[in-house]
Amino acid sequence: MAKKYKNFSAENIGKKEVEVPQENTFYFGKENYKLMLIGLALIVVGFLLMMGADANTVDGKYDPNSWNEGIFSIRRIRIAPLLVIAGFVVEVYAVLKRNK
Repeated sequence: MAKKYKNFSAENIGKKEVEVPQENTFYFGKENYKLMLIGLALIVVGFLLMMGADANTVDGKYDPNSWNEGIFSIRRIRIAPLLVIAGFVVEVYAVLKRNK
């Protein structure tokens, strides 16, 4: 597609508009969007892995006399936050990656 621009040089006065080929003006390409979706998926999975019962919950009900050690599991303390951080790193990379 060609887009018409007015050319204001002296030799083009009185002539019709000059057609200039249009360049791709979008900053993000398909690969950027794919990386953004991957980053978003990592963030969502990380937050889903953090979910679970509270410290004082037994069978879905609050019990002040009990303590749930499950809040300190490897999944909730190590794996899930690493996935969230990895998702944010992928998002930053997706935004900063140049479209070719």
